[in-house]
Amino acid sequence: MLVRAVHTAIYLVMSISALVLVYGAFTGAHGPWLWWAAGLIGVESVIFAAGGFKCPLTALAVKYGAGEGPLFDTFLPEKLTRHTFRFFGPLVLMGFLMLAGRGLWFGWN
Repeated sequence: MLVRAVHTAIYLVMSISALVLVYGAFTGAHGPWLWWAAGLIGVESVIFAAGGFKCPLTALAVKYGAGEGPLFDTFLPEKLTRHTFRFFGPLVLMGFLMLAGRGLWFGWN
């Protein structure tokens, strides 16, 4: 249960981070909150890739009694989490590309 709670909290923080990244990319707003969000997404991406593109918390949730099925390892409804990677993957990629473009065109430091 603790693993599911932690995984749910991480899911929510990372979802908010992705939205912050896209907001900054579209509006040009930036500050420490944008760089924290980008950093968190970067760390999560490295962990995800190092785990063979499977979340390490999923295996931990199974070990401690989570059921089977798609995204059974959070307390969020499956309808909300089912397409996480299909939705947030392109969104995050677009956000980073737009930020890179803004940095080159507008001279962000």
